[in-house]
Amino acid sequence: MFKNKSIKTIVKIIILLFSFIGFGLTMAYIAIQFQWTKQDGSIDSNSRYLEYVHSKNQTINSLDEKEKKLFAVNLLKRILLLNKFYPKHAENIMIVYKQNNYSECAKMLEIVEHSMEANSSYNKALQLINKITKPIKNKKNLVFDWMNRIEWEDFKIAVKKDKKLIDSVEKVTNVESRLIVSCLVGEQIRLFNSNREAYKKWIGPLKILSVESQFSLGVTGIKDFTAERIEKGIKDPSSLFYLGKQYEHLLDFKTENIQEERFKRLTSFRNHYYSYLYAALFLKQMKVQWEKSGYSIDNRPEILATLFNVGYAQSKPNPSPKVGGSSIEINGKKYTFGNIAHQFYYSGELIELFPINIKKFDFEI
Repeated sequence: MFKNKSIKTIVKIIILLFSFIGFGLTMAYIAIQFQWTKQDGSIDSNSRYLEYVHSKNQTINSLDEKEKKLFAVNLLKRILLLNKFYPKHAENIMIVYKQNNYSECAKMLEIVEHSMEANSSYNKALQLINKITKPIKNKKNLVFDWMNRIEWEDFKIAVKKDKKLIDSVEKVTNVESRLIVSCLVGEQIRLFNSNREAYKKWIGPLKILSVESQFSLGVTGIKDFTAERIEKGIKDPSSLFYLGKQYEHLLDFKTENIQEERFKRLTSFRNHYYSYLYAALFLKQMKVQWEKSGYSIDNRPEILATLFNVGYAQSKPNPSPKVGGSSIEINGKKYTFGNIAHQFYYSGELIELFPINIKKFDFEI
């Protein structure tokens, strides 16, 4: 009897459980049908701002190349600023920046900056960056006054014609092409002023380089006695200016009349190869002479150009070399040969043709 009673109790409990489950499922079904469980979705308070960010950065692809570069510079400044406050964010954004994905990079910055609205230090610095980035109207194209003259534009056209020659000299001498051109710039700019009639008659109109044929020779202004000393230096192993066996025959003559042949090779109007070759070898001789005395001027284009201008006699290795050389007056302002060469070298002008190398000498080509 006791056993039957226990079974009845268990059966009742099971029936009650199923009843509750059935009731629950029935109520859930009714709730869903009548949408009693539905919650109204809310609109994020930042929705309008996020739409603005999206629209704003969609226009990046329509920018021209110059505008894109300015935009990229602005992004980089903002990333560097952010790095002072949140390095991890800056690191993450920099990954996208390096992919040149400026649109997404800008969005990443916008979102982070929006979350930093209360950070007064950051926002003051950001305002300053944005103010600096806005272009300022300037009548001058370049900061160096002498580069804002028509003569400079003519020179750039003329030197482009000689790129292959200059590059070939770089290849055989392992002297950086831009360093060679720096010396050319100093000499040609000097001639633009001192030989105005020649410039007006044919140099300017024809966009050619001035070729000297009196006291100095060729487009780089090599003096005859300097050329002779360069020739001797590369052949004499005991000389302070000896460069090595591979350079010994670069200036070999084909005739017995060396004086005449030297003059012709340096003053050729059609082919300026030897003007550049003599200049490059002289620069390398200066580098080697100073190196043997314990002083490195490899990365001093202004010193090398000064020595190119003043010659062997004034090349006296010392720990504090001075920039100078011939005085050149342009628009009432005085410059020295070395300073003109230095300003050109680091101006970025013609950089696409004659790049700045890490090593100026003895690099692998």
